[in-house]
Amino acid sequence: MAKTALIVSAHSADFVWRCGGAIAAHAAKGYEVTVVCLSYGERGESAKLWKQAGMTLDKVKAGRRVEAENAAKALDVHDIQFFDLGDYPLEMTREAKDRLVDVMRAVQPAFIMTHSKYDPYNTDHMYVSQWTLECRAIGQAWGHNPGQKILGAPQVYLFEPHQTEQMDWKPDVFLDITDVWDKKWAAIQAMEGQEHLWHYYKNVAENRANHFTRNSGGQSGGRPAKYAEGFQSIYPRTVDEL
Repeated sequence: MAKTALIVSAHSADFVWRCGGAIAAHAAKGYEVTVVCLSYGERGESAKLWKQAGMTLDKVKAGRRVEAENAAKALDVHDIQFFDLGDYPLEMTREAKDRLVDVMRAVQPAFIMTHSKYDPYNTDHMYVSQWTLECRAIGQAWGHNPGQKILGAPQVYLFEPHQTEQMDWKPDVFLDITDVWDKKWAAIQAMEGQEHLWHYYKNVAENRANHFTRNSGGQSGGRPAKYAEGFQSIYPRTVDEL
């Protein structure tokens, strides 16, 4: 069976900034990575597009979709799905939750990635975090759509929010993405509507590489990394040795 992973992204650019390296790195290891974009980010995260004359909501959505599809291609995403639930506010109905549960059960991911639990600057993000955990629990319930293969117990990793110090987010995993940085950088540049964030997230990756190196041995001989991503795990990790 193919190794799989699932990314639940509130808006169409979030998966690029926050875990694009993880996607590309696992794709290179043979994982089939599915990305679900619950919204295009058409209202709150598309200012550059709205400044163009004659812009409409449908045009913004179409533009954001093309950007996300181009980014997904650069990262070797196996499948990208768009739920088009709107944003600012992003609202998830029971029907939408059932749809996400169906995706989780179909993908059977080894792990799931989504947003931080708390985000006072973008409440869409923290709601998606809660909904993802809720859908994971529903996916494990034998009584939900009996006969459908239930979800196992995939780890959930919360990717880094924009203003980390305000989000009650504490990374406990650092992933070296140096070997796939060119893919993440290409995906970042595909998000033309948010060019102001390109170098911000390049800087984040460089800083996390410093943390990766220090935590893999630091000045006593840590493994060097140029770019990395940080994540916070939700569930205990089971091991046979430390």
